[in-house]
Amino acid sequence: MKKILEYISKHSMIDRGDKILVALSGGPDSVCLLHILYSLKQELNIEIYAAHINHQLRGYESDEDEVYVKNICKNLGIECFVKRYDINTIAKEKGISSEMAGREVRYDFFKDLKEKLNINKVALAHNANDQAETILMRIMRGTGIEGLTGIRPIRDDVYIRPILILSRGEIEEYCEINNLHPRIDKTNSEPIYARNKVRLELIPYIKENFNEDIINTLNRFSELMAKDSEYLDQLAYNKFNEHIEINSEESIVIHQEAFNEQDSIITRIIRLAIEKLEGTLNNVEMTHIYSIISLGKQGTGKRISLPRGVIAENIYDDVVIKKEVRRDTKCKELTFLINLESYSKEALKDGFSINIPELRICLGIKLLCKNDNKLNLNGKYNIKYFDFDKIKGNLSIRYRKEGDRFIPYGMRGSKKLKDIFIDSKVPREERDNIPLICFGEHIAWIVGYKVSDTFKVENKTKNILSITIERGVKN
Repeated sequence: MKKILEYISKHSMIDRGDKILVALSGGPDSVCLLHILYSLKQELNIEIYAAHINHQLRGYESDEDEVYVKNICKNLGIECFVKRYDINTIAKEKGISSEMAGREVRYDFFKDLKEKLNINKVALAHNANDQAETILMRIMRGTGIEGLTGIRPIRDDVYIRPILILSRGEIEEYCEINNLHPRIDKTNSEPIYARNKVRLELIPYIKENFNEDIINTLNRFSELMAKDSEYLDQLAYNKFNEHIEINSEESIVIHQEAFNEQDSIITRIIRLAIEKLEGTLNNVEMTHIYSIISLGKQGTGKRISLPRGVIAENIYDDVVIKKEVRRDTKCKELTFLINLESYSKEALKDGFSINIPELRICLGIKLLCKNDNKLNLNGKYNIKYFDFDKIKGNLSIRYRKEGDRFIPYGMRGSKKLKDIFIDSKVPREERDNIPLICFGEHIAWIVGYKVSDTFKVENKTKNILSITIERGVKN
């Protein structure tokens, strides 16, 4: 108990009052985790819930796991949530491995329960042996410093691993002393998977011939690598801000200077860019990262495809990472009109949103006063401000048309929209997909790029119209 409390405190895993969901398979690791957190419930001042998925992979034994989980939770007075999935069928339908399918349904289940129960943390039962096995497997596959950090104690400030410090032997002993009688998955004792072979053959061989304490050695090694990796992450984050330009929620530019950085920095910059764009790095491998690095050293016009419908393209020696957007041709011909005069000033001051599913856009409109404390004219790229009293006619949102002209901020004369796109190095295939915010017949905002000088906010401006664009809104 003391060991776990110190580990939780060291990594600031749990706050007083946290609601914690324990991923409970019924095996020794998860049962030990559940019981330890239950025993520390008063001391940590936490609420505990359990989640179990019957993957239906082992027939009768899977059903027995479910019965066991329900019983132990009932005996401890812990609310348990159970779901059943035919993992093999799901894997076949999606064309992925059973292991990947199982992971997807587990995390979807955790997410649903997290929202339903207001959960703060999800506790996972990885242990020190799992850590050692993971590091050895990554070494054999070929990995960098980040891979050598192994399994992190905390991920995304949500997923915690309180027993990562315990060895499998300690866990089994704990279960025996407390008469927990966990379920045993017989497939874990069969050397049919790569991880099982590492667990059953490689680690025992290393213990016998090289290092009896290899589990602890590899865990200490991972902690050292984690410190080095954190230092490099911070350097990369600083460089990310220096070399990256966020054009919109669907496009990020990595400027060509970034590709002169050391390998350990540029790889992290690219990972940060993809994660910023997609919100995840799932299915992104080092081969993809190195392909982007190679792309950055090729000529303009070259492009590659990445997982999850993302593409990377060399545009005038910068690399643009973007979501591949395919729009219906009919949508490009549509114009969505909003009659601002039909709204009272009070309604405009309260603000409102308009969802435009055809464009996957949500438009936020609000009238502000010049001395509003919340006003930030240099704010986010998806929020722009306009002099409300200069606006004549309807507000409209559309795509470009032949002959469009625009007066860029700071200029007096107008330019062809086509020339502005060329000057801004906007790829030709993207130009038809860029929304335009217009007031009457005048383009006020090329979304993601420029605003017009015609409606700019000045010292004499009294009323300011704020327009926010949120991408990715679906019907």
